[in-house]
Amino acid sequence: MKASDLLVKCLEEEGIEYIFGVPGEENADFMMSLEKSNKIKFVLTRHEQGAAFMAEIYGRLTGNPAGCLGTLGPGATNLITGVADSNMDRAPMLVLTGQGSTDRLHKESHQIMDVVSMFRPVTKWATTILNADTIPEIVRKAVRIARSEKPGAVHIELPEDIAIAETTKLPMIPRRFRRSVPDDKIVDQAFEVIAKSKRPVIIAGNGCIRRRASKQLRRFCEKTGIGVVSTFMAKGSVDMDAPYCLFTIGLGSKDRVSLTIDDADLVITLGFDMVEYHPELWNPEGDKTIIHADFLPAEIDDNYHPEIELIGDLAHTMWMLNERAADAGTFDYDFANQASCREAMKDDFAEYKDDQTVGTIRPQKALWDAREVMGPDDIVLSDVGAHKMWIARHYQCHEPNTCLIPNGFCSMGFALPGAIAAGIVHPEKRILAIAGDAGFLMNVQEMETAKRINSDIVVLVWEDHEYGLIAWKQESHFGRHTDLDFGNPDWCQLAAAFGWNGHYIERSDELAGTLASAFQESGPSLVVIPIDYRENALLTKKLGEITCQI
Repeated sequence: MKASDLLVKCLEEEGIEYIFGVPGEENADFMMSLEKSNKIKFVLTRHEQGAAFMAEIYGRLTGNPAGCLGTLGPGATNLITGVADSNMDRAPMLVLTGQGSTDRLHKESHQIMDVVSMFRPVTKWATTILNADTIPEIVRKAVRIARSEKPGAVHIELPEDIAIAETTKLPMIPRRFRRSVPDDKIVDQAFEVIAKSKRPVIIAGNGCIRRRASKQLRRFCEKTGIGVVSTFMAKGSVDMDAPYCLFTIGLGSKDRVSLTIDDADLVITLGFDMVEYHPELWNPEGDKTIIHADFLPAEIDDNYHPEIELIGDLAHTMWMLNERAADAGTFDYDFANQASCREAMKDDFAEYKDDQTVGTIRPQKALWDAREVMGPDDIVLSDVGAHKMWIARHYQCHEPNTCLIPNGFCSMGFALPGAIAAGIVHPEKRILAIAGDAGFLMNVQEMETAKRINSDIVVLVWEDHEYGLIAWKQESHFGRHTDLDFGNPDWCQLAAAFGWNGHYIERSDELAGTLASAFQESGPSLVVIPIDYRENALLTKKLGEITCQI
Protein backbone atom coordinates (compact mmCIF):
# COMPACT_ATOMS: atom_id res chain seq x y z
CA MET A 1 0.00 0.00 0.00
CA LYS A 2 0.97 3.65 -0.17
CA ALA A 3 2.99 4.90 2.82
CA SER A 4 0.37 7.49 3.76
CA ASP A 5 -2.27 4.71 3.83
CA LEU A 6 -0.03 2.66 6.10
CA LEU A 7 0.48 5.62 8.46
CA VAL A 8 -3.28 6.03 8.83
CA LYS A 9 -3.77 2.29 9.42
CA CYS A 10 -1.06 2.35 12.11
CA LEU A 11 -2.79 5.28 13.83
CA GLU A 12 -6.09 3.38 13.66
CA GLU A 13 -4.44 0.32 15.23
CA GLU A 14 -3.25 2.51 18.11
CA GLY A 15 -6.79 3.68 18.79
CA ILE A 16 -6.28 7.27 17.66
CA GLU A 17 -9.75 8.84 17.38
CA TYR A 18 -9.13 12.49 16.48
CA ILE A 19 -6.68 14.59 14.51
CA PHE A 20 -7.06 18.37 14.72
CA GLY A 21 -5.32 20.64 12.29
CA VAL A 22 -4.78 22.68 9.15
CA PRO A 23 -3.45 20.66 6.19
CA GLY A 24 -1.14 21.98 3.52
CA GLU A 25 0.16 20.95 0.14
CA GLU A 26 2.76 18.59 1.64
CA ASN A 27 0.05 16.77 3.66
CA ALA A 28 -2.10 16.08 0.59
CA ASP A 29 -1.48 12.33 0.32
CA PHE A 30 -1.88 11.81 4.05
CA MET A 31 -5.17 13.75 4.03
CA MET A 32 -6.50 11.65 1.16
CA SER A 33 -5.59 8.52 3.10
CA LEU A 34 -7.14 9.92 6.27
CA GLU A 35 -10.38 10.72 4.45
CA LYS A 36 -10.87 7.00 3.82
CA SER A 37 -10.65 6.14 7.53
CA ASN A 38 -13.89 5.32 9.35
CA LYS A 39 -12.12 5.26 12.72
CA ILE A 40 -10.31 8.62 12.85
CA LYS A 41 -12.17 11.91 12.66
CA PHE A 42 -10.35 14.96 11.30
CA VAL A 43 -11.39 18.30 12.81
CA LEU A 44 -10.41 21.25 10.64
CA THR A 45 -9.31 24.19 12.78
CA ARG A 46 -8.65 27.84 11.91
CA HIS A 47 -5.08 27.93 13.23
CA GLU A 48 -2.54 25.24 14.01
CA GLN A 49 -2.07 26.55 17.56
CA GLY A 50 -5.76 25.94 18.22
CA ALA A 51 -5.34 22.40 16.87
CA ALA A 52 -2.51 21.72 19.31
CA PHE A 53 -4.51 22.98 22.29
CA MET A 54 -7.45 20.80 21.24
CA ALA A 55 -5.20 17.75 21.04
CA GLU A 56 -3.72 18.63 24.44
CA ILE A 57 -7.10 18.73 26.17
CA TYR A 58 -8.19 15.51 24.49
CA GLY A 59 -5.04 13.91 25.89
CA ARG A 60 -5.48 15.35 29.37
CA LEU A 61 -9.08 14.18 29.62
CA THR A 62 -8.68 10.70 28.11
CA GLY A 63 -5.07 9.71 28.82
CA ASN A 64 -4.75 8.77 25.14
CA PRO A 65 -3.08 10.89 22.47
CA ALA A 66 -4.86 12.75 19.73
CA GLY A 67 -3.09 14.12 16.70
CA CYS A 68 -2.48 17.72 15.74
CA LEU A 69 -1.48 18.36 12.16
CA GLY A 70 0.29 21.09 10.25
CA THR A 71 2.20 21.37 7.04
CA LEU A 72 5.89 22.20 6.71
CA GLY A 73 7.40 25.62 7.53
CA PRO A 74 4.83 28.09 8.93
CA GLY A 75 2.32 25.33 9.63
CA ALA A 76 4.84 23.57 11.84
CA THR A 77 5.96 26.76 13.60
CA ASN A 78 2.33 27.64 14.33
CA LEU A 79 1.93 24.31 16.16
CA ILE A 80 4.89 24.66 18.45
CA THR A 81 3.39 26.77 21.27
CA GLY A 82 0.52 24.35 21.83
CA VAL A 83 2.87 21.39 21.54
CA ALA A 84 5.18 22.85 24.19
CA ASP A 85 2.16 23.48 26.44
CA SER A 86 1.03 19.88 26.10
CA ASN A 87 4.49 18.49 26.73
CA MET A 88 5.11 20.52 29.88
CA ASP A 89 1.60 19.87 31.20
CA ARG A 90 2.12 16.10 30.72
CA ALA A 91 -0.58 15.48 28.10
CA PRO A 92 -0.02 12.73 25.50
CA MET A 93 -0.05 14.06 21.94
CA LEU A 94 1.02 13.10 18.43
CA VAL A 95 2.33 15.98 16.32
CA LEU A 96 2.10 15.24 12.60
CA THR A 97 3.77 17.53 10.07
CA GLY A 98 4.41 17.38 6.36
CA GLN A 99 7.74 18.11 4.75
CA GLY A 100 9.16 18.73 1.29
CA SER A 101 10.72 15.93 -0.71
CA THR A 102 13.88 14.44 0.74
CA ASP A 103 15.83 15.39 -2.38
CA ARG A 104 15.72 19.06 -1.37
CA LEU A 105 16.13 18.93 2.41
CA HIS A 106 19.90 19.32 2.23
CA LYS A 107 19.84 22.71 0.51
CA GLU A 108 18.21 26.12 0.43
CA SER A 109 14.66 25.49 -0.77
CA HIS A 110 11.18 26.99 -0.57
CA GLN A 111 9.69 26.72 2.97
CA ILE A 112 12.27 24.16 4.00
CA MET A 113 13.51 24.24 7.59
CA ASP A 114 14.69 21.62 10.07
CA VAL A 115 11.33 21.00 11.72
CA VAL A 116 12.45 17.93 13.66
CA SER A 117 15.26 19.86 15.36
CA MET A 118 12.81 22.64 16.19
CA PHE A 119 10.46 20.23 17.93
CA ARG A 120 13.09 18.28 19.88
CA PRO A 121 13.23 20.71 22.85
CA VAL A 122 9.43 20.68 23.30
CA THR A 123 8.67 16.99 22.77
CA LYS A 124 9.68 13.67 24.30
CA TRP A 125 10.79 12.43 20.89
CA ALA A 126 10.87 13.87 17.36
CA THR A 127 11.69 12.01 14.16
CA THR A 128 11.19 11.97 10.41
CA ILE A 129 10.08 9.04 8.28
CA LEU A 130 12.79 8.40 5.68
CA ASN A 131 11.74 4.87 4.74
CA ALA A 132 8.11 3.80 4.34
CA ASP A 133 8.87 0.36 5.80
CA THR A 134 9.73 1.93 9.18
CA ILE A 135 6.27 3.48 9.68
CA PRO A 136 4.85 0.68 11.88
CA GLU A 137 7.83 0.82 14.25
CA ILE A 138 7.86 4.62 14.37
CA VAL A 139 4.14 4.90 15.15
CA ARG A 140 4.28 2.15 17.80
CA LYS A 141 7.30 3.81 19.43
CA ALA A 142 5.74 7.28 19.22
CA VAL A 143 2.49 6.28 20.91
CA ARG A 144 4.29 4.30 23.60
CA ILE A 145 6.53 7.27 24.40
CA ALA A 146 3.62 9.73 24.37
CA ARG A 147 1.57 7.58 26.77
CA SER A 148 4.38 6.53 29.10
CA GLU A 149 4.77 8.43 32.35
CA LYS A 150 5.22 11.21 32.37
CA PRO A 151 3.12 11.64 29.22
CA GLY A 152 3.93 14.24 26.61
CA ALA A 153 4.18 15.17 22.95
CA VAL A 154 5.88 13.19 20.19
CA HIS A 155 6.54 14.52 16.68
CA ILE A 156 6.45 12.57 13.40
CA GLU A 157 7.39 14.23 10.11
CA LEU A 158 6.34 12.73 6.77
CA PRO A 159 8.11 14.09 3.65
CA GLU A 160 5.90 14.24 0.58
CA ASP A 161 7.98 11.82 -1.53
CA ILE A 162 7.97 9.23 1.28
CA ALA A 163 4.18 9.59 1.62
CA ILE A 164 3.65 8.20 -1.90
CA ALA A 165 6.21 5.38 -1.63
CA GLU A 166 4.93 1.80 -1.81
CA THR A 167 5.35 -0.59 1.11
CA THR A 168 4.26 -4.11 2.00
CA LYS A 169 4.53 -3.58 5.75
CA LEU A 170 1.51 -3.90 8.09
CA PRO A 171 0.74 -2.11 11.38
CA MET A 172 2.18 -3.47 14.60
CA ILE A 173 -0.34 -4.65 17.19
CA PRO A 174 -0.02 -2.52 20.37
CA ARG A 175 1.02 -4.38 23.49
CA ARG A 176 0.68 -2.42 26.70
CA PHE A 177 2.94 -2.90 29.72
CA ARG A 178 2.30 -2.54 33.44
CA ARG A 179 4.28 0.15 35.18
CA SER A 180 6.90 -0.82 37.73
CA VAL A 181 6.06 -0.48 41.42
CA PRO A 182 8.15 0.46 44.48
CA ASP A 183 9.90 -2.15 46.59
CA ASP A 184 8.13 -3.24 49.79
CA LYS A 185 11.10 -2.32 51.98
CA ILE A 186 11.21 1.32 50.88
CA VAL A 187 7.43 1.61 51.29
CA ASP A 188 7.77 0.19 54.83
CA GLN A 189 10.43 2.79 55.53
CA ALA A 190 8.27 5.61 54.18
CA PHE A 191 5.21 4.51 56.11
CA GLU A 192 7.21 4.38 59.35
CA VAL A 193 8.22 8.01 58.84
CA ILE A 194 4.61 8.98 58.08
CA ALA A 195 3.29 7.17 61.16
CA LYS A 196 5.84 8.80 63.50
CA SER A 197 5.31 12.35 62.22
CA LYS A 198 3.06 14.79 64.11
CA ARG A 199 2.00 17.33 61.49
CA PRO A 200 2.30 15.72 58.03
CA VAL A 201 0.87 17.38 54.94
CA ILE A 202 0.47 16.16 51.36
CA ILE A 203 1.24 18.20 48.26
CA ALA A 204 -0.74 16.61 45.43
CA GLY A 205 0.63 17.32 41.96
CA ASN A 206 -0.37 16.67 38.38
CA GLY A 207 0.15 12.90 38.72
CA CYS A 208 -2.74 12.70 41.20
CA ILE A 209 -5.41 13.57 38.66
CA ARG A 210 -5.21 10.04 37.23
CA ARG A 211 -8.45 8.36 38.37
CA ARG A 212 -6.79 5.42 40.11
CA ALA A 213 -4.33 7.67 41.93
CA SER A 214 -7.08 10.01 43.12
CA LYS A 215 -9.15 7.08 44.40
CA GLN A 216 -6.25 5.70 46.43
CA LEU A 217 -5.30 9.16 47.72
CA ARG A 218 -8.81 9.73 49.05
CA ARG A 219 -8.78 6.35 50.73
CA PHE A 220 -5.45 7.22 52.38
CA CYS A 221 -6.72 10.56 53.65
CA GLU A 222 -9.96 9.07 54.97
CA LYS A 223 -7.87 6.73 57.11
CA THR A 224 -5.13 9.12 58.23
CA GLY A 225 -6.80 12.53 58.08
CA ILE A 226 -3.67 14.06 56.51
CA GLY A 227 -4.47 17.32 54.72
CA VAL A 228 -3.96 17.68 50.98
CA VAL A 229 -2.69 20.84 49.32
CA SER A 230 -3.16 20.69 45.55
CA THR A 231 -1.15 22.36 42.84
CA PHE A 232 -3.14 24.19 40.17
CA MET A 233 -3.24 21.10 37.96
CA ALA A 234 -4.14 18.68 40.77
CA LYS A 235 -7.48 20.29 41.61
CA GLY A 236 -10.12 17.69 42.35
CA SER A 237 -7.66 14.98 43.33
CA VAL A 238 -9.57 15.14 46.62
CA ASP A 239 -13.13 16.45 47.03
CA MET A 240 -13.37 20.13 47.96
CA ASP A 241 -15.93 19.20 50.62
CA ALA A 242 -13.66 16.69 52.38
CA PRO A 243 -12.30 17.94 55.73
CA TYR A 244 -8.76 17.06 54.65
CA CYS A 245 -8.95 19.22 51.50
CA LEU A 246 -6.74 22.27 52.08
CA PHE A 247 -7.39 23.68 48.60
CA THR A 248 -4.74 25.04 46.25
CA ILE A 249 -1.18 26.34 46.39
CA GLY A 250 0.82 28.04 43.68
CA LEU A 251 0.64 31.82 44.02
CA GLY A 252 3.98 33.56 44.17
CA SER A 253 3.05 35.21 47.49
CA LYS A 254 2.62 33.32 50.74
CA ASP A 255 -1.02 32.30 51.13
CA ARG A 256 -2.92 30.74 54.01
CA VAL A 257 -2.30 27.30 52.53
CA SER A 258 1.45 27.94 52.57
CA LEU A 259 1.33 28.11 56.34
CA THR A 260 0.22 24.48 56.60
CA ILE A 261 3.47 23.53 54.86
CA ASP A 262 5.48 25.88 57.10
CA ASP A 263 3.90 24.14 60.08
CA ALA A 264 4.45 20.59 58.79
CA ASP A 265 7.18 18.31 60.10
CA LEU A 266 6.78 16.06 57.03
CA VAL A 267 5.84 16.91 53.45
CA ILE A 268 4.61 14.05 51.27
CA THR A 269 4.65 14.98 47.57
CA LEU A 270 2.55 12.86 45.24
CA GLY A 271 2.91 13.22 41.47
CA PHE A 272 4.54 16.60 42.02
CA ASP A 273 5.79 18.51 38.95
CA MET A 274 8.37 21.14 39.82
CA VAL A 275 7.37 23.20 36.76
CA GLU A 276 4.13 24.08 38.53
CA TYR A 277 5.35 25.44 41.85
CA HIS A 278 9.05 25.64 42.59
CA PRO A 279 10.10 24.17 45.96
CA GLU A 280 12.05 27.36 46.71
CA LEU A 281 8.66 28.98 47.39
CA TRP A 282 7.51 26.39 49.95
CA ASN A 283 10.87 25.07 51.22
CA PRO A 284 13.11 28.16 51.06
CA GLU A 285 15.67 26.82 53.56
CA GLY A 286 15.71 23.35 52.05
CA ASP A 287 15.17 21.87 55.50
CA LYS A 288 11.81 20.12 55.13
CA THR A 289 11.64 16.35 55.53
CA ILE A 290 10.21 15.16 52.22
CA ILE A 291 8.86 11.86 50.93
CA HIS A 292 8.64 11.92 47.13
CA ALA A 293 6.20 9.51 45.46
CA ASP A 294 5.96 9.69 41.70
CA PHE A 295 6.34 7.79 38.46
CA LEU A 296 9.88 9.14 38.06
CA PRO A 297 12.73 10.05 40.43
CA ALA A 298 12.83 13.57 41.82
CA GLU A 299 14.40 16.43 39.89
CA ILE A 300 17.69 17.50 41.49
CA ASP A 301 17.25 20.82 43.28
CA ASP A 302 18.74 22.52 46.36
CA ASN A 303 15.27 23.08 47.81
CA TYR A 304 13.92 19.64 46.92
CA HIS A 305 16.10 16.85 48.27
CA PRO A 306 13.76 14.06 49.48
CA GLU A 307 14.85 11.69 52.24
CA ILE A 308 12.79 8.88 50.68
CA GLU A 309 11.66 8.34 47.09
CA LEU A 310 8.88 5.91 46.14
CA ILE A 311 9.31 5.45 42.40
CA GLY A 312 6.73 3.62 40.31
CA ASP A 313 3.05 3.62 39.49
CA LEU A 314 1.57 6.27 41.78
CA ALA A 315 -1.80 4.60 42.26
CA HIS A 316 -0.09 1.35 43.26
CA THR A 317 2.23 3.23 45.61
CA MET A 318 -0.77 4.73 47.37
CA TRP A 319 -2.43 1.30 47.49
CA MET A 320 0.68 -0.07 49.22
CA LEU A 321 0.55 2.76 51.76
CA ASN A 322 -3.17 2.13 52.26
CA GLU A 323 -2.55 -1.55 53.01
CA ARG A 324 -0.15 -0.51 55.76
CA ALA A 325 -2.45 2.20 57.08
CA ALA A 326 -5.32 -0.26 57.38
CA ASP A 327 -3.28 -2.33 59.87
CA ALA A 328 -1.82 0.61 61.78
CA GLY A 329 -4.68 1.53 64.08
CA THR A 330 -4.99 5.23 64.92
CA PHE A 331 -2.52 8.05 64.26
CA ASP A 332 -1.43 10.68 66.78
CA TYR A 333 -1.52 13.77 64.56
CA ASP A 334 -2.09 17.46 65.32
CA PHE A 335 -4.15 19.00 62.53
CA ALA A 336 -5.37 22.12 64.35
CA ASN A 337 -3.58 24.49 61.99
CA GLN A 338 -4.78 22.61 58.94
CA ALA A 339 -8.39 22.85 60.13
CA SER A 340 -7.99 26.59 60.82
CA CYS A 341 -6.56 27.11 57.35
CA ARG A 342 -9.46 25.31 55.72
CA GLU A 343 -12.04 27.43 57.54
CA ALA A 344 -10.19 30.67 56.75
CA MET A 345 -10.04 29.76 53.06
CA LYS A 346 -13.75 28.91 53.00
CA ASP A 347 -14.47 32.34 54.46
CA ASP A 348 -12.37 33.92 51.69
CA PHE A 349 -14.30 32.02 49.02
CA ALA A 350 -17.68 33.17 50.34
CA GLU A 351 -16.69 36.76 51.10
CA TYR A 352 -18.55 38.32 48.15
CA LYS A 353 -21.05 35.59 47.29
CA ASP A 354 -23.95 38.02 47.76
CA ASP A 355 -22.23 41.00 46.15
CA GLN A 356 -24.53 43.28 44.14
CA THR A 357 -22.11 45.76 42.60
CA VAL A 358 -22.99 47.34 39.25
CA GLY A 359 -20.54 48.37 36.52
CA THR A 360 -17.81 45.88 37.42
CA ILE A 361 -17.89 42.40 38.94
CA ARG A 362 -15.43 41.14 41.52
CA PRO A 363 -13.39 38.01 40.64
CA GLN A 364 -14.53 36.33 43.86
CA LYS A 365 -18.20 36.79 42.95
CA ALA A 366 -17.68 35.60 39.38
CA LEU A 367 -16.07 32.37 40.58
CA TRP A 368 -18.59 31.77 43.37
CA ASP A 369 -21.38 31.97 40.79
CA ALA A 370 -19.49 29.78 38.32
CA ARG A 371 -19.05 27.12 40.99
CA GLU A 372 -22.76 27.31 41.85
CA VAL A 373 -23.78 26.85 38.20
CA MET A 374 -21.33 24.06 37.37
CA GLY A 375 -22.09 20.51 38.49
CA PRO A 376 -19.51 18.34 40.26
CA ASP A 377 -18.54 16.56 37.03
CA ASP A 378 -18.68 19.61 34.74
CA ILE A 379 -15.46 21.11 33.37
CA VAL A 380 -13.95 24.57 33.71
CA LEU A 381 -10.94 25.56 31.61
CA SER A 382 -8.79 28.54 32.54
CA ASP A 383 -6.78 30.60 30.11
CA VAL A 384 -3.59 32.34 31.32
CA GLY A 385 -3.69 35.77 32.91
CA ALA A 386 -4.77 37.43 36.14
CA HIS A 387 -7.98 35.39 36.09
CA LYS A 388 -5.90 32.19 36.33
CA MET A 389 -4.62 33.26 39.75
CA TRP A 390 -8.17 33.83 40.97
CA ILE A 391 -9.43 30.55 39.50
CA ALA A 392 -6.54 28.68 41.09
CA ARG A 393 -7.28 30.17 44.50
CA HIS A 394 -11.08 30.40 44.51
CA TYR A 395 -12.50 27.74 42.17
CA GLN A 396 -12.36 24.37 43.88
CA CYS A 397 -13.40 20.96 42.59
CA HIS A 398 -15.10 17.72 43.50
CA GLU A 399 -13.50 15.47 40.88
CA PRO A 400 -10.18 15.24 38.99
CA ASN A 401 -9.92 16.87 35.57
CA THR A 402 -12.84 19.22 36.18
CA CYS A 403 -10.68 22.36 36.28
CA LEU A 404 -8.06 22.41 33.55
CA ILE A 405 -5.34 25.01 34.02
CA PRO A 406 -2.16 25.25 31.94
CA ASN A 407 0.54 25.62 34.55
CA GLY A 408 3.75 24.19 33.13
CA PHE A 409 4.32 26.18 29.94
CA CYS A 410 1.40 28.53 30.72
CA SER A 411 0.39 29.65 27.25
CA MET A 412 -2.31 32.23 26.62
CA GLY A 413 -4.92 31.33 24.03
CA PHE A 414 -5.54 27.90 25.58
CA ALA A 415 -9.10 28.09 26.89
CA LEU A 416 -11.30 28.49 23.79
CA PRO A 417 -9.79 25.68 21.67
CA GLY A 418 -9.39 23.57 24.80
CA ALA A 419 -13.08 23.95 25.57
CA ILE A 420 -13.97 22.80 22.06
CA ALA A 421 -12.00 19.58 22.62
CA ALA A 422 -13.51 19.09 26.09
CA GLY A 423 -16.95 19.32 24.50
CA ILE A 424 -15.97 16.66 21.96
CA VAL A 425 -14.73 14.29 24.69
CA HIS A 426 -17.63 14.97 27.09
CA PRO A 427 -20.67 16.24 25.18
CA GLU A 428 -22.84 15.31 28.17
CA LYS A 429 -21.10 17.78 30.51
CA ARG A 430 -21.24 21.54 30.88
CA ILE A 431 -18.02 23.07 29.56
CA LEU A 432 -17.07 26.58 30.72
CA ALA A 433 -13.96 28.36 29.46
CA ILE A 434 -12.81 31.40 31.45
CA ALA A 435 -10.45 33.78 29.69
CA GLY A 436 -9.19 37.30 29.87
CA ASP A 437 -9.93 39.62 26.97
CA ALA A 438 -6.28 39.33 25.86
CA GLY A 439 -6.05 35.53 25.91
CA PHE A 440 -9.46 35.02 24.31
CA LEU A 441 -8.58 37.16 21.29
CA MET A 442 -5.34 35.22 20.73
CA ASN A 443 -7.32 32.31 19.28
CA VAL A 444 -10.62 34.07 18.58
CA GLN A 445 -10.74 32.48 15.11
CA GLU A 446 -11.69 29.17 16.71
CA MET A 447 -15.13 30.65 17.39
CA GLU A 448 -15.85 29.58 13.82
CA THR A 449 -14.72 26.03 14.57
CA ALA A 450 -17.00 25.87 17.61
CA LYS A 451 -19.98 27.08 15.59
CA ARG A 452 -19.23 24.76 12.66
CA ILE A 453 -19.19 21.64 14.83
CA ASN A 454 -22.11 22.97 16.93
CA SER A 455 -20.20 22.92 20.19
CA ASP A 456 -22.39 23.70 23.21
CA ILE A 457 -19.65 25.43 25.19
CA VAL A 458 -19.87 28.66 27.19
CA VAL A 459 -16.95 31.10 27.28
CA LEU A 460 -16.81 33.66 30.10
CA VAL A 461 -14.50 36.57 29.25
CA TRP A 462 -13.21 38.87 31.99
CA GLU A 463 -12.72 42.28 30.35
CA ASP A 464 -10.18 44.73 31.76
CA HIS A 465 -8.74 46.25 28.55
CA GLU A 466 -5.14 45.37 29.47
CA TYR A 467 -2.68 42.56 30.06
CA GLY A 468 -3.92 42.31 33.64
CA LEU A 469 -1.49 39.81 35.11
CA ILE A 470 1.53 41.75 33.86
CA ALA A 471 0.01 44.97 35.21
CA TRP A 472 -0.61 43.28 38.58
CA LYS A 473 2.97 42.05 38.85
CA GLN A 474 4.55 45.30 37.67
CA GLU A 475 2.46 47.32 40.12
CA SER A 476 3.39 44.98 42.97
CA HIS A 477 7.08 45.29 42.13
CA PHE A 478 7.47 48.85 40.83
CA GLY A 479 4.37 50.64 42.09
CA ARG A 480 3.21 51.25 38.49
CA HIS A 481 2.97 49.46 35.19
CA THR A 482 4.10 50.10 31.62
CA ASP A 483 1.75 50.62 28.68
CA LEU A 484 -0.39 47.48 28.69
CA ASP A 485 -3.78 48.89 27.63
CA PHE A 486 -5.71 47.91 24.49
CA GLY A 487 -9.17 48.20 22.95
CA ASN A 488 -11.77 45.49 22.49
CA PRO A 489 -14.52 44.71 19.97
CA ASP A 490 -18.22 45.04 20.62
CA TRP A 491 -18.55 41.60 22.19
CA CYS A 492 -22.17 40.97 21.31
CA GLN A 493 -21.55 41.95 17.69
CA LEU A 494 -18.50 39.68 17.65
CA ALA A 495 -20.61 36.79 18.95
CA ALA A 496 -23.30 37.46 16.37
CA ALA A 497 -20.74 37.63 13.55
CA PHE A 498 -19.59 34.09 14.40
CA GLY A 499 -23.13 32.81 14.98
CA TRP A 500 -22.71 32.59 18.75
CA ASN A 501 -25.12 33.64 21.45
CA GLY A 502 -23.78 36.79 23.13
CA HIS A 503 -24.27 38.40 26.56
CA TYR A 504 -22.64 41.41 28.24
CA ILE A 505 -23.34 41.53 31.98
CA GLU A 506 -22.54 44.52 34.23
CA ARG A 507 -24.63 43.59 37.29
CA SER A 508 -23.19 41.10 39.76
CA ASP A 509 -26.62 39.77 40.67
CA GLU A 510 -27.33 38.81 37.04
CA LEU A 511 -24.25 36.70 36.35
CA ALA A 512 -25.36 33.37 37.82
CA GLY A 513 -28.68 33.45 35.99
CA THR A 514 -27.03 34.42 32.71
CA LEU A 515 -24.49 31.60 32.96
CA ALA A 516 -27.23 29.09 33.75
CA SER A 517 -29.36 30.24 30.80
CA ALA A 518 -26.33 30.25 28.46
CA PHE A 519 -25.96 26.53 29.06
CA GLN A 520 -29.54 26.06 27.89
CA GLU A 521 -28.90 27.84 24.60
CA SER A 522 -28.26 25.92 21.41
CA GLY A 523 -24.67 26.21 20.17
CA PRO A 524 -21.77 28.15 21.70
CA SER A 525 -22.36 31.16 23.95
CA LEU A 526 -20.15 34.11 24.90
CA VAL A 527 -20.64 35.87 28.24
CA VAL A 528 -18.52 38.96 28.92
CA ILE A 529 -18.18 40.81 32.22
CA PRO A 530 -16.21 43.94 33.13
CA ILE A 531 -13.94 42.59 35.87
CA ASP A 532 -12.97 44.56 38.97
CA TYR A 533 -9.22 44.02 39.06
CA ARG A 534 -8.82 46.52 41.89
CA GLU A 535 -9.14 43.29 43.86
CA ASN A 536 -5.70 42.22 42.60
CA ALA A 537 -3.86 44.78 44.73
CA LEU A 538 -6.15 44.03 47.69
CA LEU A 539 -5.30 40.33 47.46
CA THR A 540 -1.59 41.14 47.26
CA LYS A 541 -1.95 43.24 50.41
CA LYS A 542 -3.87 40.48 52.18
CA LEU A 543 -1.28 37.86 51.28
CA GLY A 544 1.49 40.17 52.40
CA GLU A 545 -0.13 40.51 55.80
CA ILE A 546 -0.63 36.78 56.41
CA THR A 547 1.66 35.57 59.17
CA CYS A 548 2.36 32.23 60.73
CA GLN A 549 -0.80 32.58 62.83
CA ILE A 550 -3.51 31.07 60.63
